[in-house]
Amino acid sequence: MANTTLLEGWAIVLGASSGFGAACALELARNGLNIFGVHLDLKATLPNARKVQADIEATGRKAVFFNQNAADVDKMNRALDKMQDIMKADGGPGQIRVLLHSLAFGTLKPYIADNPDDAISPENMDMTLNVMAHCLVYWTQALVRRNLLGEGSRVFAMTSAGSHRALPYYGAVSAAKAALEAHCRQLALELGAKGISVNALMAGLTVTPALLKIPGHELLMQEALKRNPTGRLTTPEDVAGALVALCHPKAGRINGATIAIDGGEDIV
Repeated sequence: MANTTLLEGWAIVLGASSGFGAACALELARNGLNIFGVHLDLKATLPNARKVQADIEATGRKAVFFNQNAADVDKMNRALDKMQDIMKADGGPGQIRVLLHSLAFGTLKPYIADNPDDAISPENMDMTLNVMAHCLVYWTQALVRRNLLGEGSRVFAMTSAGSHRALPYYGAVSAAKAALEAHCRQLALELGAKGISVNALMAGLTVTPALLKIPGHELLMQEALKRNPTGRLTTPEDVAGALVALCHPKAGRINGATIAIDGGEDIV
């Protein structure tokens, strides 16, 4: 029987165990891709990562997960060594079709506080920017150096309206999202000649584990619901469907963009 799936080969999903990463990994698998998932989970949340892996395998695709800090460059390179070995044994094209950065791990502290210990520190700021923005560059660099990204490959990064709006406690994450969008534009400029597109996906307010950690998230949800023209919040599955559509071979000219997947929430 002929292969009727949209995609073939492998995807790397950074932040694959929950939220947008989990939904996108599963939808990519449904559309033909095997998944390398990178996540950082301790004992309490590890069962969810295993469930996502099992759900991917239930589609008939392969799922190889790495429970490690995606922002650690040494660990990144060791994981990539293993990924290359697996792809070689798999006998496929040996190319990463999709790289998705969906890491949501940052410090939620104010810049200014009466007690200096309550304010964000240089270490907090550096960690947040490194995990939520800069490591996209390092993963992309490593994949290009290994000839694992090529004509038709797609690179995506999850951003948010926080990249251009100020929220209490969200300053470092907001800075990271703004930097992430800038990184996507620069990578799009430098990789366009290779046929590799790079785009940022700006989801509307979505109920994910990351959102629930933001102080005052209940009010944010209420306001977003009132503002959204569709009368509902965005879901991880909304984003996953849009991402797969952007992987279509005829969508390759979409490059260097920040694409809203929010039902119009950000325009109101």
